[in-house]
Formats: sequence, structure tokens, C-alpha cells
Amino acid sequence: MSTSNRSRTSASPYIREPSPHASAAASPSSATSQRSRRPMRAGSPNATTSITSSRSTPSTCRWCTGTIGSRCTICATTPGWRGAIPGATGIEPARMNVDIPRAFLPARGLDGGHRMTLYTWARPRHFPRLPAPVRRYFDVAPDARVLAHCHWQRSPSARPTLLALHGLEGSSNAHYMRGLADKAFTAGLNVVLLNQRNCGDTEHLSQGLYHSGLSSDPAAVIRELTEVDRLPAIAVVGYSLGGNLGLRLAGTAPPPALRAVCAISPTMDLGRCVDALERRPNAIYQWNFVRNLKRRMRRKANVLPGAFNLGALDRIRTVREFDDAFTAPHHGFRDAADYYHRASSLRVVDRIAAPTLIISAEDDPFVPPEQFRDPAAAANPNLTTAITRHGGHCGYYADPTPGFDGYWAERTAIDFARRHLR
Repeated sequence: MSTSNRSRTSASPYIREPSPHASAAASPSSATSQRSRRPMRAGSPNATTSITSSRSTPSTCRWCTGTIGSRCTICATTPGWRGAIPGATGIEPARMNVDIPRAFLPARGLDGGHRMTLYTWARPRHFPRLPAPVRRYFDVAPDARVLAHCHWQRSPSARPTLLALHGLEGSSNAHYMRGLADKAFTAGLNVVLLNQRNCGDTEHLSQGLYHSGLSSDPAAVIRELTEVDRLPAIAVVGYSLGGNLGLRLAGTAPPPALRAVCAISPTMDLGRCVDALERRPNAIYQWNFVRNLKRRMRRKANVLPGAFNLGALDRIRTVREFDDAFTAPHHGFRDAADYYHRASSLRVVDRIAAPTLIISAEDDPFVPPEQFRDPAAAANPNLTTAITRHGGHCGYYADPTPGFDGYWAERTAIDFARRHLR
């Protein structure tokens, strides 16, 4: 898409507040009187963005030309919004005790979901401000130890802490983990970058495997940080699989010290995400995940000879096949479908009590936005969901400005965490 023709409003997030107020029909006459006035761009000095209900109308907005899932979700449902569709059902905007995330506008040339995802995955990053990490081991189960890379402030017990969770086959060294650490540490937070079991070259530390719903591991880490290190308050930020993990943690047995959760591109409905991953345009992501999963299983087998039967490994071509053969049976699930159902945070988001922000993109290649419109999520007043038109999967790279490196989701997550760690 030509940058000269790109809409600067289409990237604005719509944010859905789960408890709609009383509705009223929008007046055709009032809408007509506003036709000559376009809506102010979100993020401009005088603009205001309302948090609205997830209710929407299938109409197309005359201003943003979008359909469900873009700005028209606000235009069509908010009374008085410039460009409101005559006759649409209006829902009074509700305010929450969080600030609206600043609107995301992708860097020029990165409007497409695949382009954004691949660019941010491949783009080299450097963090000269971030000090060398301290290695810390946590015994999360009798047969499992995990490694975290920690960045401590001068007086750790006097500062709040950010715990970061990586995605499938990621590690504490992933660019988004270190980028998050750089911003959080500069903001005065302790930072704990947690490797899941076997990740970050730690296959020798655990007998078993990790899975997408193993929230007992970060819970054990938080428990040790609060009881042993006396850290007063902790926020969790998770990416992709780590986002699902953070949401499950908050919805199952949240530690008392957990103050907030931010999930970026979370695989909240695992089955739906795996279905999307199997679409032909996503073959490159599937291939990369499977390649890394196979490599890890071979390393694991070398560390624990005879513990795993790798006879079927070479025939595996999809994440679903891998989970059917290894993840599900190892953790006592019936099969991959049972694992996806029981490990999905969608089953527990209605129980989340901590302030929670979910960030995802309409153009995420394999995290469909429909999962965030599920009534289980919409009914919880503690959840705020920001769905942007662009952003890809864990991408969210904007044009850099002085003092801002362009990684919008990292900045938004830190802003949200700091607000609730005060």
C-alpha cells in the first residue's frame, strides 16, 4: 500500500469495556448534522477515545470505511460520535480506571500483518542501556527447575517488579523480552525474564516438557520472589503463548502480589489459533515452530536417553501433530484437542480479578481477533481489550521518534504495569 494513501486513523484501537451501559438509538438528525465533520484522529492532542462495549453493528462506517473490528465498531455504537450511523443502537461509553493506550500507527511500509510479523522477528536490536542480567534458578516442581535472567534495581525490595513470559519456543533472549526489560528497567522496575521449562538451553534442568497452560510455574516464581526476596508488587507481561499463560495465572490461582497482567497477541483460544496456523498463508510460521520443537525434543532426548520415544518425530509436520504425539500425552491430556481446550485461558478469563490489558491486532496471521469477542471475556469488568487494525503477531513497530524506539506494545505494556504498581 502506498504510504501517501494510507489512512492515519485506521490504526486506532477500539477498546471494549465489558459492561455496557443503557443504550439508546442514535438520532438520524443529529448524525446528519455531523456529516461534514470527520472524527478527530485518536492520539491527537484534543482527541478523546471512548471505552465502549463489545456490541457492534455489521454496517459499514461512512467515515472509516471499516467493518466489524475496525473504527466503525465505535462509530456505529457510540452516541454523538462524529459519523454515527443513523438508526444504529447507541451505547453510552463507560470509563475505567485505566488510561486508553495511545493509538498505534505502523511504521511506513509495514501495514500488512505478515510483513510486520516477519520484519520485527528479523530486525536486529541492541540494548546498550540494559545491564548484564543476573542468572537466577527457581525450583518450580520436584523435577523441574527454570532459569530467569534478572535485572535488579539498587534496592530490589523497595521497587516493583515486572515478570515477562515468552512465546512458543522463545526464551529470555528473545528481542521482545529484552526490549521489554530495557524499557522496564529504565522506568525503575526490577525485571525477571523467565525461561519456560527447557527453554534458553535449559533442557538439562527439568525431567519434563512445558505447555501453554502451565501457570503453576510462574506462580511458583512469584511466590519465591515475594516470600524470599520480599518483593512487594509484581506485574506480568506475556507474549503469545506467554500471554495465554499470564491470563491463566490471573484466572486460576493468582498470587497475592500480582497487581496487573498485560497479554500481547495472546493465544487465548489455543484450538482456534492452531486452526489459523494451519492455513496455507501461515506455512512459514508452522514450519518454523515445528522445526524448533523438533530440535528441542532431540536435545531433550540427548540429555535424558530413553525418556522420550522419538520414532514419530520425523513424520511430524504441524504443531497439532507435535502436541498429539508429545505435549498432550506427557501432561496427561487425552489428545491435542483436549489439551487446547483445557489449557486455553479463555476458560478462566471470566475469573480474572487483577487489572488486565489484552493487546492484539486484526491482521495477526494466527491469533484470530474473534476469540477476544467471546462473552467470557466481554463480561469481565477487569479486562480491557485493545484490538488494533495493524500490528501483526507480537510486532507493533511504529516509526521511531526521539526517545521512542518504535516498539509500541512494549511501551504500552510498561505504561500499564507502572500505573498499577504504584
